[in-house]
Amino acid sequence: MQLRYAFRLYPEPGQRAALARAFGCARVVFNDAVRARENARAAQRPCPSAAVLSQQLITHAKKTPERSWLGEVSSVVLQQALRDVEAAYRNFFASLKGERKGKKVGAPRFRSRKDARQAIRFTANARWKITSGGRLTLPKIGDVKVTWSRVLPAVPSSVTVILDSAGRYFASFVIDTDPDTDRARWTEPDPGAAIGIDLGLTHFAVLSDGTKIDSPRFLRRAEKKLKKAQRELSRKQKGSNNRAKARMRVARAHTAVADARKEFHHQLSTKLIRENQAVAVEDLAVSGLARTTLAKSVHDAGWAQFVTMLQYKAQRYGRTFVKIGRFEPTSQTCSACGHRDGPKPLQVREWTCPVCRTVHDRDHNAAINVKQAAGLAVSACGAPVRPEPVLAQREETGSHGILAESHVA
Repeated sequence: MQLRYAFRLYPEPGQRAALARAFGCARVVFNDAVRARENARAAQRPCPSAAVLSQQLITHAKKTPERSWLGEVSSVVLQQALRDVEAAYRNFFASLKGERKGKKVGAPRFRSRKDARQAIRFTANARWKITSGGRLTLPKIGDVKVTWSRVLPAVPSSVTVILDSAGRYFASFVIDTDPDTDRARWTEPDPGAAIGIDLGLTHFAVLSDGTKIDSPRFLRRAEKKLKKAQRELSRKQKGSNNRAKARMRVARAHTAVADARKEFHHQLSTKLIRENQAVAVEDLAVSGLARTTLAKSVHDAGWAQFVTMLQYKAQRYGRTFVKIGRFEPTSQTCSACGHRDGPKPLQVREWTCPVCRTVHDRDHNAAINVKQAAGLAVSACGAPVRPEPVLAQREETGSHGILAESHVA
């Protein structure tokens, strides 16, 4: 499977200017390609192919006075911008036909220099490399300083340079992992080790073995600081330098919350996958819960991100991952005798089964029922559901260290 390993970049002032130029050129080519396709659609003509767009918007455009500055950046960056347009339209049409899972995807829109995220991609054709000193050499940009937090497990196939809303630069490497090597990294747990997980708000997760994991509530804990930063931003004059600085402070405060939440999810998901042969969770209707009065707490918990991590880590390390239906009455059914006692309001945290007189903790009982509904109670190895392929996740936890010698050019 493919994974993304992200590392922090620290470009020098001249390199930041070169990166800004590359971001801008890629954005212009992307917008020109979208405009060309939309003009062809409006005129009821066939959409131009990628080869035609490449010749018109890159090769010929570089020879014109209006677009001569496209020659100042790597041509691979511009070609990848066209590939992004093609992928965006493929996803759009597949969504219209119902061939694409998940939410409906809209038509590609024009990119703006004010977007929260700017990115350019270098493939092997760009001849980028990692130097013996651990710097990342990018064409027409130079040797950029990288903070290596871990060792790359394989030679990357491409690198994406990202500028986020907080002004931070990242290098995101795409790695093709070897399944046998991944599974050899961890000791196999007991074949019968299986766990059911009930996700919630009071406790982030309650496990079927009775373990309760408190919700860190990163957003709630940072609300005071966020409100102060937002108030300061609202008082600044639009278009001023002080407003730009205040906006950056708000963005950095939000990224600190997001990073802390992601780190918590990584550590917990890794621990659960490492210690269990099979993991079961409930398919929660997050989009529906996010429209209720609990919306802020639901978003603060980040259930979807956590479940995604469980899914791709289970696939990577040869574990079984099961997601049961959201309409399974896990909170209504007695895990001891199977009696269904009916729905209960959220304030009811304990209840007694009227048939077997077992006293249940609501969340612990639900976690046991999740495990039983997934078919993991008898045999962890016999669960019928396997995860779907997951490509190029944003980040993956790993050992810390310097760059491996085998990956240094």
